[in-house]
Amino acid sequence: MNERIKVAFESGGTTCAGYLYLPPAPDGQLPCVVLCHGFSGTMDRLFPHAERFAAEGMAALVFDYRGFGESAGEPRQLAGIDGQQEDLRAAIAFARNNEHVDPGAVMLWGNSLGGAHVISVAAGDPDIVAVVAQIPFNGFPKRVEGRSTWQTLRLLGAIGWDALRGKLGLRPYYIPMVGRPGELAVAATVEAEQHIQTLTGGEATSLWRNSVAPRALLSMMRYHPDRAAARLTMPLLVCVAADDHETPIETTRALAEQAPRGELRSYPGTHFTFYTDPATREHALTDQTTFLRRCLQPQQS
Repeated sequence: MNERIKVAFESGGTTCAGYLYLPPAPDGQLPCVVLCHGFSGTMDRLFPHAERFAAEGMAALVFDYRGFGESAGEPRQLAGIDGQQEDLRAAIAFARNNEHVDPGAVMLWGNSLGGAHVISVAAGDPDIVAVVAQIPFNGFPKRVEGRSTWQTLRLLGAIGWDALRGKLGLRPYYIPMVGRPGELAVAATVEAEQHIQTLTGGEATSLWRNSVAPRALLSMMRYHPDRAAARLTMPLLVCVAADDHETPIETTRALAEQAPRGELRSYPGTHFTFYTDPATREHALTDQTTFLRRCLQPQQS
């Protein structure tokens, strides 16, 4: 049975909480996968992934960004790109300094917005061995399916109001992350209830909260990790969903195409299929583990 150790590390004066997963009876220093969750996400949704990597003989570190889940930081539920990238760099430093981890065999795995972060951070850290980006963010789609012009204007108004409150030092103007069609939310979908069940795992004790500070979407409008992908020196595996409307393949494929050592794998389903369909998750994790093992071979030979 895998071992799970609760850990904490400092990032920009804030304490980030996490868990380090280790395989049974670890022998010497291990390669380590640092996992990053998506926009509004929390690390508990990545526990099954960390368990799988540990079962394959690797250490796996999951953590919450500042202001989310078990980590400290104010304001809460604000997905600031610069702060989250700083947290990821701090997580990498923590892993490299851990007694169980081989500092020369650290790899990154990111989901959705976390998929953008792992690419952007790895572009400035050539010692990262490999990167996996699952359904990664690479700019917003030109048109959001099912969202009317009026709904778009309402969301833009909420973003602007929250940004103004931020400049004035006031509490964020929170809106739901997921809502039904016609509701003011970052994602207003017919499958809203199913998406919420996915993000909570159906558990009342989940760390995830259906609330975000929408000002974060402003910086995301200018966030294009494909530019960073072009600077990657290590292999990159991009895993996408064929019918993804949140991070459509039309935008995500550019990450693999721009990376000098990029690979693209497509799976049936939508953005949330990787969570709701065990078969898809297992298929992707098998491919990802094989990829990481292949990238580690020069280090382990």
